[in-house]
Amino acid sequence: MGASLFAPGPQEKRFAAYIEGLANAAGHADRHTPLKNYCMGLLLPGERKSVEPMAARLAPHDVRRMHQSLHHFVADAPWNDKEMLAQVRQQVLPTMQKHSPVVAWIVDDTAFPKQGKYSVGVARQYCGQIGKQANCQAAVSLSVSTWSASLPIAWRLYLPEVWCEDAQRCGQAGVPEGAAFQTKPEIALEQIRQAMEAEVPVGVVLADAGYGKGTQFRTALSQLRLPYVMGIESNTTVWEPGQQPLPAPARKPGRGAPPKRIAAQCRSSAPFGKGVGLRFVIFGLEGRCLAPRQPTQVTFPFRRCARTSGPSRLQPDRTVPGRMAVDRVAQERIRTF
Repeated sequence: MGASLFAPGPQEKRFAAYIEGLANAAGHADRHTPLKNYCMGLLLPGERKSVEPMAARLAPHDVRRMHQSLHHFVADAPWNDKEMLAQVRQQVLPTMQKHSPVVAWIVDDTAFPKQGKYSVGVARQYCGQIGKQANCQAAVSLSVSTWSASLPIAWRLYLPEVWCEDAQRCGQAGVPEGAAFQTKPEIALEQIRQAMEAEVPVGVVLADAGYGKGTQFRTALSQLRLPYVMGIESNTTVWEPGQQPLPAPARKPGRGAPPKRIAAQCRSSAPFGKGVGLRFVIFGLEGRCLAPRQPTQVTFPFRRCARTSGPSRLQPDRTVPGRMAVDRVAQERIRTF
């Protein structure tokens, strides 16, 4: 009776088989126990998941030995991350497909804020967690997704160009010799080709505008006969099938680059000093189509003020009668839109 209370259940047996598969993918038997300890450390409570605090939780009476074992496994042991991910895919993906088929391949990159300059690939670049440029590492991933679950099947650290140009820095950080610079779309495309060679069930490729803006990336997916849905930037030019892109407008001598096209049209309808009129071409949703509404004309009075050191010498003229009424009309039109 007592033994049956502590007998492993179906979930425990499946998890033990999963960890055993990962241990086999790690290669040599000397790496099996450190891998299992490392996985256990990741699952135990505690915010910090670096080697030292995990060693203290795993072996509080022999922290030094556990720390050396985990550190050697993570930093020095020659196990292959691609083989490890392939083992995860072979075990997890069939279970996912029992509930629903693969519908999408998700291309994305993830940034990790990082202090210092010695960690591999760390540089000042865009960090999604913070929403701005910051010191961080970035990794490109490819995930397969069903209607109810997703699974990363490829994961690779992005090495900025400044790193690839500094052989001494790469050598000190343990970067393999001959590592060439690749953009994030190039890394993602390589991951996609490897997934197709492994005969991973194909889905629609999904990506944000960081990948969708690249013509070469989209063209390569079309050549691979992969459907895709991606974000694009607002200045992307499109044309109908069979048509050619419009020629670039000619530059005027001394004028520099031509002005960019914008979605809203603005023009002045009053002489300077009396007011600036803005004409907005507004589109509304009719059924499932966009249809232009009545153009709206709003005039905002401005006056010239004394020269200041600031970037602008236009200030609102609060002495013009009817200004508040104009503001209320503009606000009401914005609310109704």
